[in-house]
Amino acid sequence: MPGFGDIVQKAFYLGVGLASYAGEKAGGKLAQVRSQVQKLADEMVAKGEMNTEEARRFVEEMMKQAQQAQASGETSEKTPPSEPRRIEILEDDEEQTVKEESNDENVDKLRQEVLNLQDELKRLQRDQ
Repeated sequence: MPGFGDIVQKAFYLGVGLASYAGEKAGGKLAQVRSQVQKLADEMVAKGEMNTEEARRFVEEMMKQAQQAQASGETSEKTPPSEPRRIEILEDDEEQTVKEESNDENVDKLRQEVLNLQDELKRLQRDQ
């Protein structure tokens, strides 16, 4: 059975290759995240919003969060959700009412201003 040994060996190499490829992809994405976080931290240090020690801790903390998100993202992709995600649409009637009232006030002010300008125009026409 020399064919069976070859198949097992090829399957093993395929598994190692896939694991290596996945590791490279994950490392590349983490490197991109690290460079973006480092740029942000450098900008904040340049602006004086944080010192270098705070920037270093910030970068380390963000990288830990990215690694945790990546690890939890892998497990969540394997198990599909049991039901669809719920979306709730909220309406803020009070805010809309306040806007309408302020619009009504603005309209009233504009009308009054137009009337005042018309009166002034009539007065100027009479004076000429």
